[in-house]
Amino acid sequence: MPRPRNAPPAVRGSARAISISGRQRTTAIPIRCCSAGRSIPRVRSGYAREAEAFARAAVLFDPPITPVAIPFESIALPGWFYSGGAGPRPLLICTNGYDETIQTMHYGSAAAAQRRGYHVLTFDGPGQGRVLIEDGVLMRPDWETVVRAVVDFALTLPGVDDSRIALAGWSFGGYLAPRAASGEPRLAALIADPGQWDLIEAFRAAFPYFGVPTEVAQELPDVDAKLLEPAFAAIRSDPQLNWTFVQRGFMVHGVDTVMDYLRVCVHYRLSDRIANIRCPTLVTQAESDPVAARAGRLYDALTGPKTFIRFTAAEGAGDHCEASARSVYIQRAYDWLDSVLRD
Repeated sequence: MPRPRNAPPAVRGSARAISISGRQRTTAIPIRCCSAGRSIPRVRSGYAREAEAFARAAVLFDPPITPVAIPFESIALPGWFYSGGAGPRPLLICTNGYDETIQTMHYGSAAAAQRRGYHVLTFDGPGQGRVLIEDGVLMRPDWETVVRAVVDFALTLPGVDDSRIALAGWSFGGYLAPRAASGEPRLAALIADPGQWDLIEAFRAAFPYFGVPTEVAQELPDVDAKLLEPAFAAIRSDPQLNWTFVQRGFMVHGVDTVMDYLRVCVHYRLSDRIANIRCPTLVTQAESDPVAARAGRLYDALTGPKTFIRFTAAEGAGDHCEASARSVYIQRAYDWLDSVLRD
């Protein structure tokens, strides 16, 4: 972990300074959980407090974590740049998914990569964090367009080795990152944590568990909405499902019904682009994570250099994004990245 700096001399580099930076960061955690709610004033105020807390912590690190603004179409994407030291060095770009914001990638991905000597660039794209909550820009499936702008910006940063740029995506970033790699040839390595496939395929597999006949589910979204009433009832009655579809899904994609959400999902696909991914790719799958159910399908379809890592419940890393043992993921994934990007 980079050391806090700019604290008073008596505490600079001490446990107290470390505690200050950590406390300013962790004040954001409870607030983040409402980041995809429907109460816009609460969402905006909650996100503003989270971002402000992280910004206060960022300046305490040595070297400080630097805020950046990445030009993208008519807006600027928020980002943080972590220097791995004097360059040239490899760069790891980290992309989020549905639920998280740029701040949570600090402990999820960035700090550990920086400790290994990587420059790191985190960002929130359309439909994520500030870009959604404050700018009102919805998520889009063509993440290659987004990452192309991020790579363009990354090449202006000091000490970045342009031949060693990697992209890692976690949670729904496990779709977004491969999609980006299918249209961004400057990437030297790719991590999908977990690997995913066409989004609509996940719903076609899930809806029979809600009482929808399999033959109906396989035709999603081109079905009569009345045939999906068992699924709609299950979604409304379950807080987690209601979060996934109604609270998060509607806001991120700018839709008002589950049917409209399903229609949007059709556009989030890899099946017609997978052959364009040429760089070495790591696909992960956590044993108890339903989001990772199609990681093997992604891995099998890749035609370039590839590696598959499975994480288990027995080692404490079987849940979504190995959240209960993220250090296990960090060790294995970054060992792989070291081997791929070795000088």
